[in-house]
Amino acid sequence: MEAVPAKGGYCGPKCKARYILAIMSSVCMGLTYGLKVSLHVAIVAMVNTSALIKEHNGAHHSPSKCDFDNTGKNVTKHVEDGPFLWNNEIQGLLLGSYFFGYMVSLLPGGRLSELVSAKWVLFFAIASNVVAMFLSPILSKLHYGGLLAMRIIQGIGGGVTFPANHVMISQWSPPLERSIMSSIVYAGTSLGTLIFMLISGLIADALGWEAVFYIEGGFSTIWLILWVWLIADSPKKQTLITQEERDYIVSRLENETGSAERAPFPWRAVFTSMPFWAIFVAHVCSNWGFYLLLIELPTYLKQVLDFDIGSNAVYTSIPFFTMWVFSLILSKILDTLREKRKITTTFARKLATLIASVIPMVCFIALCFVECQRQLAVALMTIAITADGAMFSGFLSNHIDIAPNYAGTLVALTNTIATIPGFVVPIIVGQLTHADVRKSVEMISSKVYNFQLY
Repeated sequence: MEAVPAKGGYCGPKCKARYILAIMSSVCMGLTYGLKVSLHVAIVAMVNTSALIKEHNGAHHSPSKCDFDNTGKNVTKHVEDGPFLWNNEIQGLLLGSYFFGYMVSLLPGGRLSELVSAKWVLFFAIASNVVAMFLSPILSKLHYGGLLAMRIIQGIGGGVTFPANHVMISQWSPPLERSIMSSIVYAGTSLGTLIFMLISGLIADALGWEAVFYIEGGFSTIWLILWVWLIADSPKKQTLITQEERDYIVSRLENETGSAERAPFPWRAVFTSMPFWAIFVAHVCSNWGFYLLLIELPTYLKQVLDFDIGSNAVYTSIPFFTMWVFSLILSKILDTLREKRKITTTFARKLATLIASVIPMVCFIALCFVECQRQLAVALMTIAITADGAMFSGFLSNHIDIAPNYAGTLVALTNTIATIPGFVVPIIVGQLTHADVRKSVEMISSKVYNFQLY
């Protein structure tokens, strides 16, 4: 491929094009996850909780087993009510339907990113989410099936983001910067979750649930404009880059891959590769625990710990901020140690995956015994989610390590099965909450994270 002329960096030679790409991709992941989880918060304001409780129990009372106010004293608490009589099963279907679309688009997204353009695949990802956000309030009022369709469309857009970003990282990251660049990109998931969960709760509390969709969808259109202007598929296609940086990236990637030409995808070699299956198992197990937290945390804080919608947003957001900070710090430490040859890439990936598995497991087991101690429950969930940020330097970077030219398809393959927990978890929890919300959620989470030790 013939390179376009390099006209210099975005804002001088010290402003590296590869890190602008990493930041923009991080914002892309933040928007994808943020727009996905906004419904998890907004649905608290959309559902008529008190009417559902009356219908199910014949009396108006809090579904929480722990009746307390912000000081811990027993009180009768006002329950925020919305216009929709969606029971737990419908809510679980709405939250989980995102992942039906997500699974459908994973493999096509990976192959299109490798063979055509990862840049435009990612543009489609956010554009489809924006359209779905704008249409969701209107269609929700017609029938919950309309919102379900929009969630599937959002999922189709969201499904292509990991494969496409893996392709972008494989084209832009020198091997010894892969952990930090991967963490910058994928830490956007936790930062986006943090910001959107927080502002979704605040917007719903102040302006109503419909404003959540319109404001967040409108904000996301800014990224679409910047992405088209600033980003290219590879250093050779980027004009806003110095020649020195382009040569640095290209030379190191060619040393690793040996050739820029892509051979046909080696299906047989992949499915007979033990490293691939190790990544696959780690991905599936990690996603089960992570999606349980991502999808059910607002409901847990609402129904079990009895937080109002404003407090719910704040306490849900804190763990994802600490996760973002921790993932960046850990990735930089691991890359520095690899560069100094203190540790191998294999050791770095195994250590990060171990941290992301063992620490959350211990926290979830402990959570089963805290009863109604709010602060301790929040602290344990914060530690669990924070430690989960190590996955960005662990198995999520492994696809690029073992086959840079096919990273998009590899992550699509593992993520296809790893996405099943996304729609299974809310359905299972929706069924189990008839008996006991807290015990059911904690039982599943502790067992799954224990299984991650395989």
